[in-house]
Amino acid sequence: MSTAQATATRTNAFEINDHVGAFVPHGRFTLPGAASGPLAGLHFAAKDLFDVAGHPTGAGNPDWLRSHPIPTRSNALVEQLLQAGATLVGKTLTDELAYSIHGDNHHYGTPVNSAAPERVPGGSSSGSAAAVAARLCDFALGTDTGGSTRVPASYCGVWGLRTSFGLLSTASMAPLCPSFDTATWLAHDAGTFERVGQVLLPKTGSAQLRKVLLPFDLLELAEADFHPVVQRVYDALRSELPGEHMRLSGDEGELERWRQAYTHASAFDAWQCHGAWISSARPVFGPAVQARWDMAQNISAETARAAREKQDLVRHRVRSLLGADGVAVMPSASSVAPLRDASAAEIDQVRARTFRLTCVAGLAGLPQVSMPFTTPAGLPIGVSLLGPAGSDLALIGLATRLWRSLQAAQ
Repeated sequence: MSTAQATATRTNAFEINDHVGAFVPHGRFTLPGAASGPLAGLHFAAKDLFDVAGHPTGAGNPDWLRSHPIPTRSNALVEQLLQAGATLVGKTLTDELAYSIHGDNHHYGTPVNSAAPERVPGGSSSGSAAAVAARLCDFALGTDTGGSTRVPASYCGVWGLRTSFGLLSTASMAPLCPSFDTATWLAHDAGTFERVGQVLLPKTGSAQLRKVLLPFDLLELAEADFHPVVQRVYDALRSELPGEHMRLSGDEGELERWRQAYTHASAFDAWQCHGAWISSARPVFGPAVQARWDMAQNISAETARAAREKQDLVRHRVRSLLGADGVAVMPSASSVAPLRDASAAEIDQVRARTFRLTCVAGLAGLPQVSMPFTTPAGLPIGVSLLGPAGSDLALIGLATRLWRSLQAAQ
């Protein structure tokens, strides 16, 4: 099935009752997948950063939507999924240009987090996570630059991951920071999550994961409700693999320096990517996103160079500790999802603490799978496995087997 045929003859009316506000107004369409294939019978959505031929890409901002042409070519992952038999049911909301992990959008609103309706869904893959959590689709494409899949997966109680940097193509996809952007997906059950991985991820050999690490400095960043679940996951792996409690970073305060390095390097990258368009088109952003662009515009080349040097050190340290066969257990976020009416100060505090966790995989370019658990109060939280570069399939296999075992033991 070609993209042109799909767009010209197989686009049907949007049939989903989007009661959670997950889909963008211009993304209400259906493209049936191939009649057969490994994903036949499944339905998926695509974050409104992914190009779909014949349909506009809005990147969460009406000015972007107006100033960019309708794509004539679909993103390769969209095509792969259609060819594997999955049906595309539309495009989901993203935080503006993916520059947030909160999940609100100044222009389109905040999707409902079905797992915790009084709380935000997380972003920037907010609509994808909300659609999956509400069972409006079986899985959804997202992106992860600084945590944009891992955080909403944790907040909404679904499966998600950050893929190894560069493993999946980000062509025909609106960028944020090309040197950190990754293409990802979220799913509401382990089986679907793994099936999608078998289709999208290259079969380049199977990594053997033979040791498990528990970085206590990362665990200390998360709220108390995360601690027993992270320990439970570690203990389950430790029963089969040699394990070690250790500090991933160096001295006290080092993780904050890692966060700052990520923030400066990614902001400089984002401005190099979008600064000319922002300066000429003068788009309207929500206050929080506008503040980030104001900051990005003022990052000097010297500051960015220092941040990249720090990134090189972090990358070497984390990859050396993991080696070719290590997996680290860590919280996917620092807290449960913030309340929808949380103050700006509360949101900023959570954001900074969470970025000290999520920047690790981003700076090191590593895959991280987030598994869904709940607190004693029933709120969603994610616990992650961080693995060596290119170990994505093995990491997914380990995570899904482990999760099923833990659920069966309850």
